Amino acid sequence: MGDMKAVAILETGRPPAALAERFDDYTAAFRTLLGDGVATERFDVQAGALPDNPSVFAGAIVTGSAAGVYEDLPWIGALLDWLRTARGQTRLVGICFGHQAMAQAFGGRVEKSDRGWGIGLHRYEIMGEEPWMVPRVASVAIPVSHQDQVVVPPADARVIAASAFTPYAGLAWEDALSFQCHPEFSPAFAGALVESRRGHRIPEALADEAVASLQGPNDREVMGAWIRGFLLGDRVAPA
Repeated sequence: MGDMKAVAILETGRPPAALAERFDDYTAAFRTLLGDGVATERFDVQAGALPDNPSVFAGAIVTGSAAGVYEDLPWIGALLDWLRTARGQTRLVGICFGHQAMAQAFGGRVEKSDRGWGIGLHRYEIMGEEPWMVPRVASVAIPVSHQDQVVVPPADARVIAASAFTPYAGLAWEDALSFQCHPEFSPAFAGALVESRRGHRIPEALADEAVASLQGPNDREVMGAWIRGFLLGDRVAPA
């Protein structure tokens, strides 16, 4: 396994300071999701760090962020440019903000949704059968935390996951995939995130509903296996 290429983790955000001591940062959460034996290299995208040569990596994961992809921040423009350049050179995975960044970079559109906060455990119907979707399931329940949504997917994207709340919850291309949900979030972290915003940013009733939903069974392991399979193919045993 020594010659296996590393996965680049493009860290575009960090957990809120109040939660940072209790929970892993996003890079560590993705390392856990990928499992032991998968080499990773972290890039602090907000500090301007991006891989110079995408092809030296097995793939790249773009993490979640509190930022909106439509914000006029220099690091966001740099990331979108990098995604357009990297496409075809390595496998790309986008999660939450990363999902939105890939959609925006490849010709789609992202907006703050009038549906409001997506929080708690959301269930998506699986709309397509991609080769890396092993095990096969009809739907997945995964923690979510977002206000923005992809409202127009790129013309060349396949919609692979959808719900009434999030019609473009999963997108796939030949060498890229993205999901609006957070398979790397433990239910405990997702719940703590809701509690940290309760009352001032998130209405009480919605917060109650979200926290209760997170007690239910989830499919984080399934989506973790999909992401590993997509990035590493048969080159790594399942965690």
